Amino acid sequence: MTKHNLAYNMRPKSIDQVVGQQHLLGQGKIIQRMVSAKQLSSMILYGPPGIGKTSIASALSGSTGIPFEYFNASVDDKKKLQSFAKTVEKTKEPLIILLDEIHRLDKPKQDFLLPFMESSDMIIIGATTENPYINVNPAIRSRSQIFELKPVSSTDIYDLLTRAITDKEYGLGDYPIDIDTNAQTFLSQATNGDVRSALNALELAVKSTPESNGKIHITLDIIEETTQRKSIDADKNGDSHYNVISALQKSIRGSDVNAALHYLARILESGDLTIAIRRLTVIAFEDIGLANPSVWTQVVSATTAALQLGLPEARIPLSDAVIALALSPKSNKAYKAIDMATSDLSMGYDLSIPAHLKDSHYKGASTLGNGVGYKYPHDYEHAIVSQRYLPYALNAEYIDLNDPSGHESVLKQTYDHLKDLNLYR
Repeated sequence: MTKHNLAYNMRPKSIDQVVGQQHLLGQGKIIQRMVSAKQLSSMILYGPPGIGKTSIASALSGSTGIPFEYFNASVDDKKKLQSFAKTVEKTKEPLIILLDEIHRLDKPKQDFLLPFMESSDMIIIGATTENPYINVNPAIRSRSQIFELKPVSSTDIYDLLTRAITDKEYGLGDYPIDIDTNAQTFLSQATNGDVRSALNALELAVKSTPESNGKIHITLDIIEETTQRKSIDADKNGDSHYNVISALQKSIRGSDVNAALHYLARILESGDLTIAIRRLTVIAFEDIGLANPSVWTQVVSATTAALQLGLPEARIPLSDAVIALALSPKSNKAYKAIDMATSDLSMGYDLSIPAHLKDSHYKGASTLGNGVGYKYPHDYEHAIVSQRYLPYALNAEYIDLNDPSGHESVLKQTYDHLKDLNLYR
């Protein structure tokens, strides 16, 4: 066995050994079908660290017999790519290249690779923690299939740990390991689907624990010591960051105050105060809206205070805001109304403004009919008078106040009264 670490040694040698990702590698699934049909093409694998991006590239090489090389877009230079090209030219055979951190690929390297991707002389397996639809160059993206990897289940990690403990060739089978079931269960769950972290923690536990009575006894306490705390899944640079923000808004929208506080804590733990403030402000108007206008002021006050205080104290007013939002009546009627109004702009209607509403503050306006016949509402009782305001081609009711929530019941009374007065005609 080589002197590499356990995670490296336990990398799968073929796709049937890959842990997890059965939505791509299972029988009849897309990557498995590629291998069976010998129709491997360039792809981009994205997802959190340690869940098998490198392992899949290596396993594809093992399953297809196509040689495998590694290239890191951040640190490796173009000369390394040129050496790969020379190998392809010499052997007349394709080459699998794991292109790590593909989102950092600069234009000279990209331009060099594109012809080889077109001809399939180089099969690029791009690996990234970033969302490729946002962060990978379109030219590379259009020549690749994009697959999202999922965190590996704790059950799959538990089984892999068992293999690692017993495997004498690639694992720790030469060590007299006696691991408590609860310790192995905790380890399979503690890394949140990160296989590499689980294997690294196991290796550290085994190699740092002395033998006792001929056994290396791994307890829960030892695993808790050797398992590094997984960094909060809301880092500022990854796709996961946007998932946490999305979960915050959806939890508030769903009135789950506890989940909302959880996701707020994750965002603030990542240090991104600005995005928390921006999102809470959006939520106040998008999801609470007309149902509780008073919460708008509360959220603006809380976010202003948070900016003045900075972290960690900012968490307190933001917690107030999240609780108020989550427990408030909800309405998206204003949000939907403006989207409907915007949609009508592209429908091809004649959107000419009625002549009596047009500007008449210039000489000759009346000759054009502009402003003629306009009724000044303040000259009428309650400052209300029936006249046409919408373009004549539109007969739209964008605001739907049926089934009112909270303060909307007051607005509905006013709206219905104005309809009865034939204001909206």
